[in-house]
Amino acid sequence: MTELIANQFVPLMFAGLLFFLLTGFPVAFALAATGLFFGFIGMEVGLFPSNLFQALPLRVIGIMQNETLLAIPFFTLMGIILERSRMAEDLLATVAQVFGPVRGGLAVAVILVGALLAATTGVVAAAVISMGLISLPIMLRYGYNRTIATGTITASGTLAQAIPPSLVLIVLADQLGRSVGDMYKGALIPGLMLVGLYLLFIAGVAIFRPKWVPALPPEARIYRESSGASGHVSLLVLLAICAAASWFWGMNHEAIINPMIGREMPPAGDEVVIMSITVGSFLALALALVNRLLRLGLLSKLAEQVTFVLIPPLVLIFLVLGTIFLGVATPTEGGAMGAVGALIMAAGRRTLSVSLLKEAVENTTKLSIFVLFILIGSTVFSFTFNAADGHIWVEHLFDKLPGGQLGFLLFVNLLVFVLGMFIDFFEIAFIVIPLLVPVAQSMDINLIWFGVLLAMNMQTSFLTPPFGFALFYLRSVAAREDYTDEVTGERIPAVTTSQIYKGSIAFIILQLIMVSVILFNPGLVLGNLDKAVKVDDAQVMDMLNNMQDLQMGGEEESHEAGAAPTLEPPPAAEEAEPEDPTKALEESLKKTE
Repeated sequence: MTELIANQFVPLMFAGLLFFLLTGFPVAFALAATGLFFGFIGMEVGLFPSNLFQALPLRVIGIMQNETLLAIPFFTLMGIILERSRMAEDLLATVAQVFGPVRGGLAVAVILVGALLAATTGVVAAAVISMGLISLPIMLRYGYNRTIATGTITASGTLAQAIPPSLVLIVLADQLGRSVGDMYKGALIPGLMLVGLYLLFIAGVAIFRPKWVPALPPEARIYRESSGASGHVSLLVLLAICAAASWFWGMNHEAIINPMIGREMPPAGDEVVIMSITVGSFLALALALVNRLLRLGLLSKLAEQVTFVLIPPLVLIFLVLGTIFLGVATPTEGGAMGAVGALIMAAGRRTLSVSLLKEAVENTTKLSIFVLFILIGSTVFSFTFNAADGHIWVEHLFDKLPGGQLGFLLFVNLLVFVLGMFIDFFEIAFIVIPLLVPVAQSMDINLIWFGVLLAMNMQTSFLTPPFGFALFYLRSVAAREDYTDEVTGERIPAVTTSQIYKGSIAFIILQLIMVSVILFNPGLVLGNLDKAVKVDDAQVMDMLNNMQDLQMGGEEESHEAGAAPTLEPPPAAEEAEPEDPTKALEESLKKTE
């Protein structure tokens, strides 16, 4: 029996973890219990030394001292305050007025607001519930296809998993041992591309099935000028001015920023984009403030409303991401700045109160404790797992996969996709990812690319039936019974669970397409990261020759000053050829290129 336990220790650990989970234990305690229980069994059968867990307290203390994880409560606090200050309601109402006159405009507004909420709140539940309460009745009121309406809301809410600053990316960066800033840079372009893919899908539906996504009727457009004009022309002029300012900044970004921060390398593309949009946003806000304070009347009601509702969260997003991308602030510092900015915005909207602050702090504390306890539990589990060489056992599981690196990535993404149907992304990140990291490193897979790929895949876990959390969130606020619409007075049928499930299918396919694009185009992720400095061999040789010349000159000066001559090496040392430090340095530089 002892020999059987020793030979099958790792599979038995997995079976024990499954047993604890099936008994209803919370995930954090199930992980810790499995690690401790099998650790003691391993000591009893002689597999581990009796002092196995002596270093465990230091591991736990190290988790509590991890500054990277501080970004989680900061970004969570920022998101909760913005969500509780009714920012989502104002954003949806305003953006819907901008795009409402065209077919599919309401769906476009939901996707764009979902992307904004993803970059500010970062909380899937808040985004889905807010948009479900506000936009779903409007969509149903004006005849939207129910599967399109529900699918758009749930998919837009899950963008919080892929668009920085995302809690998923922070957790993955910690588990992969990589920089959160690099993870944000790598995920930015794929996240924006996914938003573009959603918009293209809605545009296709508007072209080929226009009755599914009708435009808002004229009586539903509330921002009109005294002349009856919609105000879109004024908005387009303001947008053109700000776009020109953003373009000008983008052309001169390097010349302005590099001397300020003492950088010699050219800036990354995402940094230029973020800072250019920030400049354009500030200009729009300044022009709108001047127009209102001086009562110039140059902007329409729609243009002013869009500016004052849309620009503040945009500025907050781009300031947080911009300072992180510039290297001025760490992600933790950026999260702290975002939390302070959210408090200022809530105070400016006159929605900040003691009860709101208390609720936000309580929810932030609960989520932070939840994450930390899962991380501590996974650390206890991995402590015993690695002591039993479990990482080698897992690596051998993938040795026989066909296709090498590509086969491994396809299998892992399929595994994560299936697991996402049943468990939360936190459990996947803390249980599955640590088992896969050694295998990915042994296959020379870039871990930033690997992390972004998995984050995009885990986003589907919120949409995939039967246990997609976004589907449950929408089900909790969607009408379960027929009701009478307050505006039109018409009878609206209830939203069924099958309609919510069907609505997610098209967007799951779009997300899987995006996962495939990232899988076969690593440059979308890696192209935004800081490039390694290339060293020219000729320059290295010149530098080393100059160093040798200086050294020889110093020796000659010491001889002239009457210094003792250098002793010649003994004959035995001459026979053994000494290692040339110049050649060694050249070889190490070539290896690092």
